[in-house]
Amino acid sequence: MHRFFLPPEQCRGDTPVLDGQEAHHGLRVLRVEKGDRITVLDGLGHEYICEIVSTRRQQIHLRIVETRSHPEPACRVTLLQAVPRGKLIENIIQKATELGVSRIVPLLTERVVHKFEAKEIAGKRDKWQQVAVEAIKQCGAPWLPFVEAPMDPRRFLGGNEAFELPLLASLQSRAHPRSHFDAFRARHHRQPVSICIWVGPEGDFTADEIQTIEASAALPITLGPLVLRSETAAIYCLSVIQYETSR
Repeated sequence: MHRFFLPPEQCRGDTPVLDGQEAHHGLRVLRVEKGDRITVLDGLGHEYICEIVSTRRQQIHLRIVETRSHPEPACRVTLLQAVPRGKLIENIIQKATELGVSRIVPLLTERVVHKFEAKEIAGKRDKWQQVAVEAIKQCGAPWLPFVEAPMDPRRFLGGNEAFELPLLASLQSRAHPRSHFDAFRARHHRQPVSICIWVGPEGDFTADEIQTIEASAALPITLGPLVLRSETAAIYCLSVIQYETSR
């Protein structure tokens, strides 16, 4: 069954309407027709099974026949990812969405090659958020992660956000991530409900950045003996987190 996305405010009532890009994709690419059934996701845990009532004026008119609700993830995971070269950040956002993150914060660290102009930032955020939307449509995730505008690490740390298990992917650390999960479970007798993971750019965070991040209580973890690309490191870390939190 084909999946589509509608913001929550457009899913109120029993007869939602797809228009714009979603309708174009349905009508011109997927060739859906009256009587077909599709799935609509609202990104807030609701999945609507809908029947197409009509297609007119570049719109797809629907009737909701079943609503399914999915609980919020037991652990909220925030990926703090240095922006890599080119369009690799889009691939990272896609894979991070598939691996169940709740939030993605693109970081403009000292070794990030591209420095965004102020006028670019809002547009980049919107584009990257749409990558996450396409990812939940592909994988069927009921919860849409929020993609922040790119920011400096110190700006993020200035918000004084607290995470039960803050982690830092580090080339210097020898601590396996499992050791921190085991220690947390032994201390609290439960899984963490909020985790953040810092992933650096090519060449890693600078020494000053690492010191600043560690000062915020982040725990360094090793990713093994090999030097991974930034996008590989992100997938590795999120895979480990998903495994540990679902144990």
